[in-house]
Amino acid sequence: MFEVYLFIHIEGFIEPTLHTEDHCISRGLSGACDLPGGWSTQSGAMMEGGMQLLNRDGHSISHNSKRHYHDSFVSMNRMRQRGLLCDIVLHVSNKEIKAHKVVLASCSPYFHAMFTNEMSESRQTHVTLHDIDPQALEQLVQYAYTAEIMVGEGNVQTLLPAASLLQLNGVRDACCKFLLSQLDPSNCLGIRAFADTHSCSDLLKSAHKYLLQHFVEVSKTEEFMLLPLKQVLDLFSSDTLNVPSEEEVYRAGLSWVKHDIDGRRQHVPWLMKCVRLPLLRRDFLISNVDTELLVRHHAECKDLLIEALKYHLMPEQRVNLYNIRTRPRRCEGASPVLFAVGGGSLFAIHGDCEAYDTRTDRWHMVASMSTRRARVGVAAIGNRLYAVGGYDGTSDLATIESYDPITNTWQPEVSMGTRRSCLGVAVLHGLLYAAGGYDGASCLNSAERYDPLTSTWASIAAMSTRRRYVRVATLEGSLYAVGGYDSSSHLATVEKYDPLNNAWTAIANMLSRRSSAGVAVLEGMLYVAGGNDGTSCLNSVERFNPKTNTWEGVAPMNIRRSTHDLVAMDGWLYAVGGNDGSSSLNSIEKYNPRSNKWVAASCMFTRRSSVGVAILELLNFPPPSSPTLSVSSTSL
Repeated sequence: MFEVYLFIHIEGFIEPTLHTEDHCISRGLSGACDLPGGWSTQSGAMMEGGMQLLNRDGHSISHNSKRHYHDSFVSMNRMRQRGLLCDIVLHVSNKEIKAHKVVLASCSPYFHAMFTNEMSESRQTHVTLHDIDPQALEQLVQYAYTAEIMVGEGNVQTLLPAASLLQLNGVRDACCKFLLSQLDPSNCLGIRAFADTHSCSDLLKSAHKYLLQHFVEVSKTEEFMLLPLKQVLDLFSSDTLNVPSEEEVYRAGLSWVKHDIDGRRQHVPWLMKCVRLPLLRRDFLISNVDTELLVRHHAECKDLLIEALKYHLMPEQRVNLYNIRTRPRRCEGASPVLFAVGGGSLFAIHGDCEAYDTRTDRWHMVASMSTRRARVGVAAIGNRLYAVGGYDGTSDLATIESYDPITNTWQPEVSMGTRRSCLGVAVLHGLLYAAGGYDGASCLNSAERYDPLTSTWASIAAMSTRRRYVRVATLEGSLYAVGGYDSSSHLATVEKYDPLNNAWTAIANMLSRRSSAGVAVLEGMLYVAGGNDGTSCLNSVERFNPKTNTWEGVAPMNIRRSTHDLVAMDGWLYAVGGNDGSSSLNSIEKYNPRSNKWVAASCMFTRRSSVGVAILELLNFPPPSSPTLSVSSTSL
């Protein structure tokens, strides 16, 4: 703060008077300080009996007091508290709140309209308000003067509707932000209803999303049991309901009915129409649904059970049985996570697994398989990962195990009918297919499929060619078995399987012979990357167009790779691990079809050749207590 003295000349006497301002800028004459309005202390400017106003064109100062608004409102608030200059008294319930119309009108469109339009209140000094909490009103009037308010559990339910009424959107948003921070399974339904009542669209959307994502926990709360039928049906019909299995939806429906069984038993058919019964496991259908008296009591439910059993008994016809009840749910907000399973290096075969989260660019170790597996087939069905066959260092395997990302555990599944390592696996219409491979004695052309709903394997038509180190992918409702090794030569041939006709047919040969290649589908095209042509490890890449039955080359990978795996994720192709002809790799590179370029991605913990890779869409990752590794993309 600068000190500026004003000199006043009175009958020959000059008395200094202290004048304080934020700024004083001196311009022009030496030794002079220019004051606001052009006043100057320059002695030559003095006139006897007073001061001369200098005409100094082009010279001025700008003064801006940053505390002016704050200090003014502090002063007005003190006057309000003392009842000075107040021109309005707000009456609510038995409470009187004094204020200044101009202050209230300046921050609240509600009061602005009341005091400036031709309303009777604009001429009154006392106004009665209805449908507003007196304590909340007092806090909001205080906010009008101070721009500060505390929002908490004790006042948010009265403050939000009051702020909405007075159109104080900043306070309203603060209340919504607080409620959003308090969401949990026990209150999200109440907060959703509260947001809907007061037209808080963002909070309503967030609370509903939270409800869908935490449905299993919410379905066990008292709030859920008190929901009306329509809201339960809306939840059960949602494609984005987050459940580990459809059994959770069925159980929630029965619990809701049994909470008021006499008043709700008639709603069972409506609920069962929204439960995706065909996606229940067969043993659950038979032992739980078919035996439930509440279900058996209604004839409409019988048709739904028949539909579900037909879906189980005729897996090859599932494509023709497609409807909303056979469509798997997909949780909103879930993100893809890449899992690298098993594999081997020069000195070891791995049972451990790791997963890459694109959101954080981090790798996480997850639970190890019960069996070490290299040359393994890996695929995802719904929210489970399947490790199929492989080689454990001693034997080729027929065993299967599946990974549950929620519990971070592996559990055994029904074994294949044939031992298979170096096999190809793919998923089509919820069925897991395993084709070709090696059984410890010979290359295989046989194939089989697994139905996780019935936990059964069934043989399908054999391929026309024996294929070891084959890869299989799904494209436009068909399986494609690509390349491989037939015990005498590396193959350029490809054949396609039609599940409706249970038949394999040949398509155009690849441009190169390839075994142990990476195969994946992206944007309607079948990509084949790397592999071995019998003389060397390859980095070349080609893709197949099913519409023209032709192959074309695209940009090669930066590293030669075989025994790696290839997957599509977020519009990119990821080539994971493998062998470059001399050593196992932990490096990863990804391909952008729009730029036709491969770039490096974050490396794995472990070098993995003969690795299996698949993608799961997960809401919450990583599992608790899993170690992480943050690695920036490595230069290839």
